[in-house]
Amino acid sequence: MSLPRLLAVLAAALLSAPAAQAATYPDPGYVTGDVTAVHDPSMIRAADGSYLLYSTDQYLQIRRSTDRIHFTKIGSVWPGGAPWTAPFTDPAHPGYLWAPDISFHNGRYYLYYAASTFGSRNSAIFLATSPTGLPGSWTNQGIVTQTSTSDDYNAIDPNLFVDSGGRWWLSFGSWWTGIKVYRLDPATGKRSTTDTALRSIAQRTGSTTAEEAPYIVQHGSYFYLFVSWDSCCQGTKSTYRVMAGRSTSITGPYTDRNGVRLTAGGGTQILASHGDVHGPGHVAVLHDTDADVLVYHYYYSDATPQTGKLGINLIGYDSAGWPYVY
Repeated sequence: MSLPRLLAVLAAALLSAPAAQAATYPDPGYVTGDVTAVHDPSMIRAADGSYLLYSTDQYLQIRRSTDRIHFTKIGSVWPGGAPWTAPFTDPAHPGYLWAPDISFHNGRYYLYYAASTFGSRNSAIFLATSPTGLPGSWTNQGIVTQTSTSDDYNAIDPNLFVDSGGRWWLSFGSWWTGIKVYRLDPATGKRSTTDTALRSIAQRTGSTTAEEAPYIVQHGSYFYLFVSWDSCCQGTKSTYRVMAGRSTSITGPYTDRNGVRLTAGGGTQILASHGDVHGPGHVAVLHDTDADVLVYHYYYSDATPQTGKLGINLIGYDSAGWPYVY
């Protein structure tokens, strides 16, 4: 077969391949400044038009940007410490807190975050509120939920979603029996006392339970659930990847592109390791004026391969309504 003919055959095969087989992923968008040592990022557009980025670290680090490109570290959520989290954290690393989730409601900023240690179910999700979102402006509102070794799920990686009816929902969890969601009381930001059901919305099957970091967004008539599969935080050996499912109800059932329920191990992959980019995951989504913005962390094959870096891309939706990263 001639080379031109071979190339034509290969191109035709690629175009006809299922999306999962033909998937290619963009490199993270261009960012500068304090964009290393970033894990589990969450970002919001502040009232002055700037961007505030929160991430896992000692007392939860805050970065600011005016253009979504250059980021400057401006301090932490708890510059005076967070002793109320000590029962759940490693004494050798006091105040090392996880997975901040930022949003703005009722005229103030809400920050849900977790305190735990790797591999433990001695975990808690806390709430803080602030009038400005800036370092030192936060008020501790206490524990929202907690777990122990007697529970078969884990209280980490929170994400708040407020639906069009004004109902508040908190999704959270990792490993063990997967991702959960329950109702919150908008008046308190804490668990509802009238709807106390704990609902399962995603769980791995087979030989692994490696699933965490839920994030729910709405696009059109669907709710989309993003989760991270496999292993985080191992530098360039990380196998983190981002999976998605969708549902017409925030409580599920969520299914993937092939119709498999996420509670039965389903998930459509939308971002994974490629080239020098390793273990992208723990996403959050900002509905900005130009597009839906995906923020996440990843590791890069460079001189500091063990250091998490800030990834930013945009989200589009194909003709069938499935999200893709560009």
